[in-house]
Parts: sequence; structure tokens; C-alpha cells
Amino acid sequence: MEHYDIAIIGLGPAGATLARILEPQFKIIALDKKRREGEDGFQKPCGGLLAPDAQRSFIRSGINLPVHVLANPQIFSVKTIDLQSNITCNYQRSYININRHAFDLWLKTLIPQTVDIRHDTLCKRIEKEGDSYRLTFEENGVTQEITAQYIVGADGANSLLRRTLYPQHSIRKYQAIQQWFKELHARPFYSCIFDNQVTDCYSWSMSKDGYFIFGGAFPMKEGKKRFFHLKEKMTERGFVFSSPEKEEKCIVLCPSKWRDFVCGKDNAFLIGEAAGFISASSLEGISYALDSAEILGNIFNEQNSRPNAVYQKRTGKIRRKLFAKVIKAKILTSAWSRKLVMKSRFADVPVIPDM
Repeated sequence: MEHYDIAIIGLGPAGATLARILEPQFKIIALDKKRREGEDGFQKPCGGLLAPDAQRSFIRSGINLPVHVLANPQIFSVKTIDLQSNITCNYQRSYININRHAFDLWLKTLIPQTVDIRHDTLCKRIEKEGDSYRLTFEENGVTQEITAQYIVGADGANSLLRRTLYPQHSIRKYQAIQQWFKELHARPFYSCIFDNQVTDCYSWSMSKDGYFIFGGAFPMKEGKKRFFHLKEKMTERGFVFSSPEKEEKCIVLCPSKWRDFVCGKDNAFLIGEAAGFISASSLEGISYALDSAEILGNIFNEQNSRPNAVYQKRTGKIRRKLFAKVIKAKILTSAWSRKLVMKSRFADVPVIPDM
């Protein structure tokens, strides 16, 4: 059985960033559900907006985004719609509109050839064996096993490593559902929708490469029913839906308390959404995936003798920032406090109507 220094589960933004920055002296294996290239295989359902904090991560690394991962158009505001108070505001935002699947595949191309990447692979079991871990995974229909001194879970909301390390841990989950339609609106836009009758989280829409994406995060029970109910409401408010081109679903985490952020233990580490590092107020997670991967990569490269303790300490800033997002989410998802904020029109940019 082959032994590795570090095993990474998942090559989304968190896992791919970690694999890219680790020093070449480590023997590394990375398991990823996505295929090497193309549109077939696993794709992460995601609106695909790159927040300023994520942009800063690329600035620190000296990396520029290639044109083929960018989506058209680039939109500079979010239309925030409160169905309870019937108030709409437009807030300036500096997001970069991207094709999320192309973005993920591009990140994988930045990983050095010294990393043993297994594409289209599913990790099935993780077991602690002395000072190492045994991983069982399926690759091309064949079950394989390897061992590793360190293991990193970058496997998202339904992380196998988090469930293995913390079998009693629970965190608030939603069912994210989104559909893609041909874009029929005269003016493309990005929107954030609040409707407490449908969900205590939020919903969204965005224009991307000739398509209109509409989705939301709904309670695990009756998620599909609530999605269609909101779709009917937004049709009445002028949203234009053709026949859906495709539908995507996934589980998304939404931290609600401090202990929802878990960093790992016993030479096992969690980064990105697997650690609960996702904004409760916007469900944005790419920036925290990049930042947590950068922190852990530096710790490994320093060959720190207490990597778990140091990682716990250095991610303190991320956890404090995300806890502030939990408080912000409570304000935004409360109908009365949200109404006060939006009614003030603070930072609202009025849109000139079409003539």
C-alpha cells in the first residue's frame, strides 16, 4: 500500500489552492470528484461570483484570471428585493462574474505535476491507523487504498472527513436549488431575494453568458416545493422564465454559532466549507476556501511540530469574521430589522428606468 505525506480530499478552490502551494518535497495525493476536463462529470452548483476577498487572495499569489473563466456580463450592483416590506434597493458590489466549473478546472491546472491527482474519484472511507490514516477510494470502478501521515478535508458541505472526525457534530444545512434559463430580460441583473414565508435564508438570480440563473437556499424538507413557490412569486414581479435548460442541487452549510467552525484534530485538517468556513449572510465561501488553504499550506511548508494547534490559532481571524457574518445574517433574515435597514435607503444607488 502506497504511503503519502499528505492526502487532500477535494480539489475545489480550497483543495486546489493547498495542492498548488505545498512545497515539492512532500509526497502528496489529491482525490477529486471532477474529471480532468470537459462538461461531463461532477459540477459544483454555484452562482459563480468572485468576491473582493477572493480577488485579494489571487493578488497575494500573483495570479491573474484567464479570460475563459470570466462570464458575461460583469455586473456592478445587486438588486436586493424584500418581499415582506415590498422594498427594493440597489447596492454597489465589486464581484467578478465567473463560470464556476471552468474556474474549478483552471485551478486544477495550476497544481504542480509532483502532486498525484486522481480525477473522477470518490473517497469512500477514512480510518485512523496509529499515526497515519488509511483512505479507501473508488477510481474508474476500482477500489483502492492508500495511507497518509496527514489528511486534509476540502470536500465541502457534506465532508466525509468532518463526519469521521466529529460524528456527533451538527451544523445548519439548506438545500440549494437553482435552475438555468435562456436570458430574456432586456437588462441583465444580479439579485438577492428575501422572503421569510419561503425560507429563513435567502435566494438569488444572476445573468451569465446568455443564461438567467435563479435559485435559493431552502429548508431540507419541502425545498423543491418552496423553490417553485418563490419562482411563481417572482414571475408576478417581472422575472422572465423560459423552459429550464438544467437544474442543479446541493447541500450548503450555514453556520449559526461559534462551534460550527471546526478545524480538525490528530493530524487531520478541514479547510473551506468542510470547516464551516462559509458566510451565513451571503453563502459566499470561495474567499474563505482560498484563505484557509493558504494558512494551512504555510503551516505545512514551515514543518511546524504542532500543526493542528497552529492552524486553529491562525484561522482565528477567519472564524471571528464569519461569526460577525452570523450576526449580520440574523439582521438580514429578520423581516422587521431588514425593513429598517432597507427603508433607510443607506448606500442605495437609484437605477434610471429604461426610456
